[in-house]
Amino acid sequence: MANSGFSNPSHYRLCIFWILAFGYVLVFFHRLCPAVVATDMMADLHAGGTLIGFLSSAYFYPYALMQLPTGLLSDSWGPRKTITLFLAAACIGSILLGLAPSPSWAILGRVLAGLGVSTLFVCTLKILAEWYSLREFATMTGILMAMGGIGSLSAATPMAMASSWLGWRLSFILIGLLTAVIATLIWRIVRDRPAEIGWPSPAEHATEKGPPARLSVGVKQVLSLPAFWPLALWFFFTYGIFAAFAGLWGGPYLMQVYGATKSQTGGILSLIAIGMIIGSPLVGSLSNRIFKGRKPTLVFASMAMVGITASLAFATGDMSLPVIGALCFGLGIFASAVVVIGFTNARELFPARIAGTALGLVNLFPFAGGAFMQPLLGSILESHKKSVSEFTLTGYQNAFFMLFLSALAALAASIFLKETYRQDLPAKNPDRLGEADIESPQVS
Repeated sequence: MANSGFSNPSHYRLCIFWILAFGYVLVFFHRLCPAVVATDMMADLHAGGTLIGFLSSAYFYPYALMQLPTGLLSDSWGPRKTITLFLAAACIGSILLGLAPSPSWAILGRVLAGLGVSTLFVCTLKILAEWYSLREFATMTGILMAMGGIGSLSAATPMAMASSWLGWRLSFILIGLLTAVIATLIWRIVRDRPAEIGWPSPAEHATEKGPPARLSVGVKQVLSLPAFWPLALWFFFTYGIFAAFAGLWGGPYLMQVYGATKSQTGGILSLIAIGMIIGSPLVGSLSNRIFKGRKPTLVFASMAMVGITASLAFATGDMSLPVIGALCFGLGIFASAVVVIGFTNARELFPARIAGTALGLVNLFPFAGGAFMQPLLGSILESHKKSVSEFTLTGYQNAFFMLFLSALAALAASIFLKETYRQDLPAKNPDRLGEADIESPQVS
């Protein structure tokens, strides 16, 4: 294959980007879409509430466990092959879920779906690292994260409408077929690096010599760099806050403390996704043009999170719903969209040949933070319960105080981050990917 009919590198790499970006929409769609059809599934499969819990964990555990293998596969086997193979598994999983005769088959389908989409994000960052300059990477990653926000929004009302028209089973089958279409486009069009079709690589990567590092060498190189650990801890605490509130306890808090209806709760929490959509492309510009640095951007975001969590912890029952909505919008920007800069910082710490390994290792920590924070807050709330499923205001105050402490820990970690932004990079001409700019993307 020469160049898929594209003669202009800038057009081709944009085509690659948008195919992968629509794939990322599906990542969030697969993650969240069962929520709106859970009651239908329980009734159809005669499963009761147990199915909801297993369906949730059946997606997230394989997704989290695959982050390190994904980075290794991306660096050794190649991101295009990795994404295509695993999206095929996601396709099978979604179709299996739609055809499931029992809860066990439905859970297996969710496991395959979570496993299948688990490789797309890290592999996409690896491809962007090859096709885009360091200066452009943060902006493109921001747009990618915004597409994830669109996926989270589309998993609610559109899925509810589709299930009303077609039924939940056929809806999942169609999602599986759409996943297969994206996998086919990735296999046919996407290429791991410009050199595969005879074009020069961006200058930041062109001077990196030698084959990709062996897996053990890449892992050792990443984990032995002191600058890796403050970033990992920042991810752990920041995304742990996001997962605890946006992914689980924000809804019960609004309904039990403020008496919000399900409709009001959904509307308020949707502001988190809107903050993610709006904020994701903006934080790249904030880092590149305003702060001219990764570290000050992450410190600023961490300070904002201290303010947001302080409001939740110390004014737990004294805010209006619009104020909480504003906090949710800020949470979407400063705990979710801002991870664009965190991943950019990780990308710039290491040479491109081990970028997949570095990004995969970094991506373990946000999921670990979420897995830690959700049950921690649950145990705190459980000690202050009114009934089996209702908790007191004091319980929420104590739980959100843990979020406040986590925000302080994230702020402390951000202070020790290593700056990786290169102000000496000239503006890139996307049609001339091979012009020499710098010697290496690794910052000494």
